[in-house]
Amino acid sequence: MFKNDFLESLTKIHYSVPIIFWVPVIIYFIWKSYLQGAMSAGFVALYFLFGLAFWTLAEYVLHRWIFHFEPKSAWGQRIHFIFHGVHHDYPKDRLRLVMPLSASIPMATIIYILFSLFFTEYTLSAFFAGFLLGYLIYDECHYAMHHANFKSGLFKKIKDHHMLHHYSDPEKGFGVSSYLWDIIFGSGFSKKSKR
Repeated sequence: MFKNDFLESLTKIHYSVPIIFWVPVIIYFIWKSYLQGAMSAGFVALYFLFGLAFWTLAEYVLHRWIFHFEPKSAWGQRIHFIFHGVHHDYPKDRLRLVMPLSASIPMATIIYILFSLFFTEYTLSAFFAGFLLGYLIYDECHYAMHHANFKSGLFKKIKDHHMLHHYSDPEKGFGVSSYLWDIIFGSGFSKKSKR
């Protein structure tokens, strides 16, 4: 993607790195809301689950309307390729299936600041912990959808859904860790295309 070796290295990441980095961050936010913020365990759990559920919508919106937005300008097309186009061109690239920290940390920071407009400090901590867990599940599921061989069950259905997005119609099937929002927004695949 880049002629510069350093910039190129920032675009590649092993699938275990997000787990190693983000799990302590999630634990910190839970600790902050529960111990520092003196929220009850029930309220922490409630906001955490709200953040986790909200992630599924954010995942869908980001994938459908941000990652699949194709600008007209050459500069915009280059940005699009760097963020998502390369994944559609090389869907089996093991080092480009989870978001590199060079992109996920700035994006998480911006989203945290945006959410801070709607939540108090400690409720945001609980909510954001759930949101980050949702992101982590998405990232790891995305890797698994491309490299694990599921024989049956829910993960096989999710993988089939994602593979149709890649190999049948990239304008459908935007859910990765769940296809719930594809059903709600009518962007899923028909039973005929699933066969």
